[in-house]
Amino acid sequence: MKLIGNWSYPTAIKFGAGRISELADACKATGMKKPLLVTDKGLANLPITTAALDQLEAAGLGRGLFADVDPNPNELNAEAGLAVYRDGGHDGVIAFGGGSGLDLGKVIAFMSGQTRPIWDFEDIGDWWTRADPDGIAPIIAVPTTAGTGSEVGRASVITNSVTHEKKIIFHPKILPEIVICDPELTVGMPNFITAGTGMDAFAHCLEAYSSPHYHPMSQGIALEGLRLVKEYLPRAYTQGDDLEARAHMMSAAMMGATAFQKGLGAIHALSHPIGAMYNTHHGTTNAVVMQPVLRMNRPAIEDRIKDAANYLGIAGGFDGFYEFVGELNEKLGIPQNLTDLGVKNPELDKLVHGALIDPSTGGNPVEMTEANTRALFEACF
Repeated sequence: MKLIGNWSYPTAIKFGAGRISELADACKATGMKKPLLVTDKGLANLPITTAALDQLEAAGLGRGLFADVDPNPNELNAEAGLAVYRDGGHDGVIAFGGGSGLDLGKVIAFMSGQTRPIWDFEDIGDWWTRADPDGIAPIIAVPTTAGTGSEVGRASVITNSVTHEKKIIFHPKILPEIVICDPELTVGMPNFITAGTGMDAFAHCLEAYSSPHYHPMSQGIALEGLRLVKEYLPRAYTQGDDLEARAHMMSAAMMGATAFQKGLGAIHALSHPIGAMYNTHHGTTNAVVMQPVLRMNRPAIEDRIKDAANYLGIAGGFDGFYEFVGELNEKLGIPQNLTDLGVKNPELDKLVHGALIDPSTGGNPVEMTEANTRALFEACF
C-alpha cells in the first residue's frame, strides 16, 4: 500500500429540524438575488416546496422554479433547466430534493456560464480544468431524502440520453456553498424511498470502507456511517415521523458521500448501467446487488468486514455481516434480485461494458474483468 492521497472535505452545513427557515438568509449570504429552485416533478407541488418558494418570495427573492427533472436526470433536462435559468435572469441555484434534483440543480449552476458541451466536463483526467470557474453560479443544496449525499459532493451523475450511460460531471466548485439539512423535510418520504435512499447511504459507506485506497479519515467516517444506518434506517422506515432517526439518516447520507472520496466499487459499477438502461431506482439497485458483490469481493475484504461486524455488534464475522445485509433488505422490502426489480431480458453485453467503463470499478477490492463482471451480473438475476 502506498501512503499517498489527495484529500478534501465538505462545506458549510446548517443541520437540524426547522432550519429550512434559514433558506432566504442562506441565499443572501451567497449573494443570490434571484435564485432558481430546481427540484423533481414529484416534489414540485408538495407543501415543503411551496413553503420554500413562499419564503423566498417573502424575502424579495422571487419564486423561480424548474421541476422538469427525470428520476435519472439527463442532458436534455439540463438544457431545459439552463434555458429557464438564463431566460429568467437567475443568479444562483437552490438544488432541492433527492439525488435527481440535487444533481441536476448542481449541473445547471455549473453549466450556466460555460460555452462547451456538458460531456466535455466528464470526470476523466483533468477535464474539469476545461471549465471557466467564474461561470459557475453559487449553489445551495437542500436534501429532502437521506441517501445520495449529493449535497456534499463535487460531482453530479447525469445520464446520456443517446447512449444510456451514466456520466459523472466533476468540478470542485460544484460543491454547494451552503447545505441546509432539515430532517423535517424527509418525514413525508414514502417507505420505498426511505428504504432505497437509506441503502444507498449504506452502499456508499460499505464501498468506501472496502476500497483498497489509502484514506484513513474516510475509513473512519464510513464505519460510523454504517453504524448509523444499521441503527436508524429500520426506525425511519417503520416510523416515518421519528425525527431522531430521520436526522441520523441525513448524517449517514452525508457521511457516505464524504467517505466515498476513498472510492466506490462494483456495487455502483453495476447499478449505474442498470439504472441508465432500465431506469431503476439507484439506491434500491445498490441494495439488490450488494450481497452478490460481497460474495465476489470476499477474498479481499473478509478480515476488514470482520472488523466492521465487531464494531457494529454483528456476530459471525463476514458471514454474519452478509446475513445482516440480507435480513435488512428483507425488512425494507427490497426486491431479492434484478428480475424482481423489473429488469427483464437484460442485455448482458451492454451491462458488462457499462460496468467496466464506469469510474467506480477502480475502487473495487477485486479487479473487475469481463469474465467476473459477467458472472456477477448473472448472479444478480
